[in-house]
Amino acid sequence: MSQPPELLPFHGDWSAYEDLIYEAFLDSFVRPGVEFQGWRVSAQYRPETRGKGFSFWHTISEAPDRNNRNEDDRIPDFRRCERIRWIRWVIDNAGEDGFPWWENQRRGNTHVVIWAQAHDFAVVLAKRRDYYVLKTAYAEIKPHRRATFEKERSAFWAAQKG
Repeated sequence: MSQPPELLPFHGDWSAYEDLIYEAFLDSFVRPGVEFQGWRVSAQYRPETRGKGFSFWHTISEAPDRNNRNEDDRIPDFRRCERIRWIRWVIDNAGEDGFPWWENQRRGNTHVVIWAQAHDFAVVLAKRRDYYVLKTAYAEIKPHRRATFEKERSAFWAAQKG
């Protein structure tokens, strides 16, 4: 199994760190282009927040609660932030040993979850007609989410076998 990119730890200046991890996101994911299962994976830019794209904010932060959809209220998660370069690495390794993937349904949309199990990190892509959009990422996956992942993965692959 390949090793993940180095972490980008926070050193106390949020503004500088935000710019650093955004540039790392652009360099590792947006600019080089990424594919999953032969389809392009893009990052959603709009609606932007503080001059940075929507997909970026959803990969480094979380809503204060499930019902809050206000982008300005999202709270940075430093575990996600320091792993920003892992997104591409996880997608590139999808399907390899330790990187299972599967589809699920959320609010009428098909998503793909790719899970770097040994590293407790997952990437979620939203499936479109002929491409994917980066939806979010999770670091240090909580037990209830891990159980959901296991259940969804088993159900998806069981259905694929018919």
